[in-house]
Amino acid sequence: MTAPSEGIRLPEDRAGRTIWVLVFAGIVTTLMSTLVIPLLGELPAILGTSPANASWVVTVTLLAGAVATPVTGRLGDMYGARRILLLCTIPLIVGSFVCAMSSSLWPMLIGRALQGAGFGIVPLGISALRSLVPPERLGSAIALMSSSLGIGGALGLPVAAIVAQTTSWRMLFWGVGILSVVMTLLIAWFVREAPVRETRGRFDGFGAVGLAVALVCLLLAVSKGGDWGWTAVTTVTLFVVSLVVFLGWGRWELRTGSPLVDLRVAMGNRVLVTNIVTILIGFSMYFQALLVPQIRLLPESTGYGLGQSMIVMGLWCAPAGLLMMAISPLGARLTTLRGPRTTLCTGCLMMAVAYGSSVVLMGSTWGLLVITCSIAAGIGLAYGAIPTLLMGAVPRTEVSSANSVNTLLRSLGGTVSAAVAGVVLAQMSVAFAGNLIPTENGFLVGMLIGGASALLAALATVGIRGEQPSVPGTPPVAGPVLSQPDTAPRPAATDRVVG
Repeated sequence: MTAPSEGIRLPEDRAGRTIWVLVFAGIVTTLMSTLVIPLLGELPAILGTSPANASWVVTVTLLAGAVATPVTGRLGDMYGARRILLLCTIPLIVGSFVCAMSSSLWPMLIGRALQGAGFGIVPLGISALRSLVPPERLGSAIALMSSSLGIGGALGLPVAAIVAQTTSWRMLFWGVGILSVVMTLLIAWFVREAPVRETRGRFDGFGAVGLAVALVCLLLAVSKGGDWGWTAVTTVTLFVVSLVVFLGWGRWELRTGSPLVDLRVAMGNRVLVTNIVTILIGFSMYFQALLVPQIRLLPESTGYGLGQSMIVMGLWCAPAGLLMMAISPLGARLTTLRGPRTTLCTGCLMMAVAYGSSVVLMGSTWGLLVITCSIAAGIGLAYGAIPTLLMGAVPRTEVSSANSVNTLLRSLGGTVSAAVAGVVLAQMSVAFAGNLIPTENGFLVGMLIGGASALLAALATVGIRGEQPSVPGTPPVAGPVLSQPDTAPRPAATDRVVG
């Protein structure tokens, strides 16, 4: 074990470089999630396989990210965020280059799985910022880093569309591979390692395997249930196995002295409610990400499609990502003045109102831009406040782990929303030019479901208790956690209770 430490506070100029290096790392990482969307129609021909098999190019990245994110978060708490950040860049680089050289299904799947294994960079970056950035800049830095999850996804689509349609598809993967190398060098040069406090013993390998099995079964059932059938034996079996393994995993985590995820901390009010809100936000935000591009791409002859090309559609989606980046510092200021719960609730309400405006704005290009930008602004506020709430509620030794689990829950919410949107659109489709396409009402219902989820998230924030008031000029997190070393001995896992 190492002695407790107060961490490092960098000078202003070095802090600024550290923030932007980590934000760049987060954006590069999340580019991987939208990288293959422009290629989905061409992947079967590119890889010489069926459309069903080609869809695994997306699914395998999701599964790998779900398994790796909580593991790398725990390792970051034990051995230092910078060290594990650099470790996470290795699969990103290797996976990108493997994909670039692939001509068949299996190499592409291996490369995409490796890319997913690097998805823990954002929560690790948040943990590093907490230890390195001066208090007066911490709120805005965390908000910007957290929002990079949405910024990279929003900007990735137009960039990927332009590259895919003007050059070889392989350039997409060569490009992100080179960006990943640059990201690694920048982290190595500009991000310092804060002192590490190993107060929780050895790594929980059994818990990591149990969580991985439970998550893979759950996400496979959710993401593939529409293709296999929701009542198919495979789908039902995966759901049952996931439930059983989750229960066994939870029992193990409560009994072991060095759990992968401290469930006693996770069940405390602020952490539990914040994570529930996170799932609802993830569920909500993906509806517009899934539905708006389809509306833009459908032919104008449908009466509600806008007939845009992939490149034009991507360019119309790009302003949302830029706005999300711009709104993050404003969200940090609101958090400093009113507290993170207020910022989180405001962001959720903005999303709900934006989705509700679909009733009158969905039929035009500019109307869709207003909707997506308003939702992006709400996401920027909400995502910026969530890490602040978590860091004020968990021990310093579990910051990376808590943010990693929260990031995983965002992805889980998005996966469920994709399945629900697929069911809604499939049930509300009509024949057009020999194909089934969603009706206008189908898109509207989907958008209203996204709005209802955002409204539920806003209502759920009322249940967050114990928020400490913020003081202007200081970071909006629990003061003792940031400014004082945690020197008190930790109680044993069997009798520790965190409220």
